[in-house]
Amino acid sequence: MVTLNNILTLNSLTTRRFTASAVSLAIVFAVACGSSDTVTAATPEESGDQTSVAATGATATTAPFNRSGPALDVVRIADWINSEPLSIQQQLDENNVVLVDFWTYTCVNCIRTLPFLQDWHKKYTDRGLVIIGVHSPEFEFEKVLSNVENAVEQEGVVWPVALDSDMATWNAFGNRFWPAKYLLTPSDGLGYSHFGEGGYVETENEIRKALEEAGWDVSDISVGTVNNSERDLTATRITRELYGGYERNYHAQGQYSGDEEYYVAPDLTQLYTDDFNYRPQQFFLHGEWTNTAEAIVHARNTEEAIDYIAVLMEARSANVVVQPQQPGEFRVYATLDNLQMTPEEAGDDIEFDEEGNSYFLVDEARMYRVVEQPQFSERLLKLSSTTDSFAVFAYTFGIYDGGF
Repeated sequence: MVTLNNILTLNSLTTRRFTASAVSLAIVFAVACGSSDTVTAATPEESGDQTSVAATGATATTAPFNRSGPALDVVRIADWINSEPLSIQQQLDENNVVLVDFWTYTCVNCIRTLPFLQDWHKKYTDRGLVIIGVHSPEFEFEKVLSNVENAVEQEGVVWPVALDSDMATWNAFGNRFWPAKYLLTPSDGLGYSHFGEGGYVETENEIRKALEEAGWDVSDISVGTVNNSERDLTATRITRELYGGYERNYHAQGQYSGDEEYYVAPDLTQLYTDDFNYRPQQFFLHGEWTNTAEAIVHARNTEEAIDYIAVLMEARSANVVVQPQQPGEFRVYATLDNLQMTPEEAGDDIEFDEEGNSYFLVDEARMYRVVEQPQFSERLLKLSSTTDSFAVFAYTFGIYDGGF
């Protein structure tokens, strides 16, 4: 039998995200609210894994770079969206300033930064700024060109996007975080970076400084024209990001599943029984499920939605990353505290049938916006479906206006 200790050793280098709501709330309230499992929240520099960082307030990470190092560029790009292939060096040779944004389309922390990137692109694209979105995938389905194209269109990304499917550019930059921004200038090369959310005015001022040094006039353009979402001031904690797959659950700092049976062996189909002993930092299963490398997958077709995955969420909003396992679409039913959701609690993707059942329709691999409450609270969120095409990759939770 494969033991948990065996698996922890074998999977000690798996990827995880480190949600910055954990970082900033830990700083503000001196409690660990959503970091990977540690009692205190580590800073991005302390984390050795590939990570997602966000800043729920003004907290963010900026780092200087050694400008004497080798020139950085996008390398081994699988495909381009919104652009023909281009190089950073070519843009610098043409006296442009380049902002490289590492992101992936199911990362809520990345999505929250897009309005600011859209603003900068609109204001400065004719003044020498070139934004390159380097899409470095977290999940296998994020390597599929059509999936990224759909996300680019849905999110309003109009700048060049480079598909870094084998993480070659990620590694060339020595990057470890989603989202991450690197500013390159004709005179200095790489001189400024920012990891996570927040610090938007600071980053825009660095962009303006670099453009002015390159001879571009931006004096007629206003700074900081996009407002940050408001944080719910009653939120003193938040459920961390939860992963469904064993690659992260079997990590030494993982264990996102609250079911002991999950850890018996990988790729194992089992019948789970909910013991109703919920804890807000884990998910719990009922019915027949298979633990796969990247997702927890519903393992049978049923006439009624009797199997479910439950999370006791401490948050204002909840999102879930789902990929259909077969072609076609299906419903995932969502309840809060074992009751159908109300329109006031429903996220953007929730619909209601004639009987008042709350559900979202899964038709592609993406992040679905499920819960958006009027205020922060503790709620039991259950998701259920009748199909074995239902696979949960990750949950993210928010304490802001707007479903994030």
